[in-house]
Amino acid sequence: MKGFKDFLLRGNVVELAVAVVIGAAFTALVSSFTSSFLNPLIGLVGGGGETGGTATVNGQVFTWGAFLGAIITFVLTAAVIYFAVVLPMKKIAELRARGEEPGPTASTDVELLTEIRDLLRGGAGLPPAPAPTVGAHGEELPPQR
Repeated sequence: MKGFKDFLLRGNVVELAVAVVIGAAFTALVSSFTSSFLNPLIGLVGGGGETGGTATVNGQVFTWGAFLGAIITFVLTAAVIYFAVVLPMKKIAELRARGEEPGPTASTDVELLTEIRDLLRGGAGLPPAPAPTVGAHGEELPPQR
């Protein structure tokens, strides 16, 4: 049971579940847009009325308008996923690979807090405190001179 719990609570499984739910909701949104706006527009361009977007050959009805709507739905979904998910993730991966990941690091936070402390002590007329010998993650720092 512990292994199953670890599997479910692993970060990538949770992220995958969130992605599936958001993907399903987005697909429903694009499908609604297609059926509410694009299909009637295709029907008007294809002749309007009940038979707009269809062609009849030897008694067989071809619903080319529905197929065109499905193609547009696919292209819209793919474009939004590409521009809203793939490109930003690619950019983040490139930044990580170059070591330029955005956001302050723990050492930067410690340095800023040390500077603030020294400024506050200086304003109160106290001498600056000695530099810490232990980092934010418990590692020993070399003495600063």
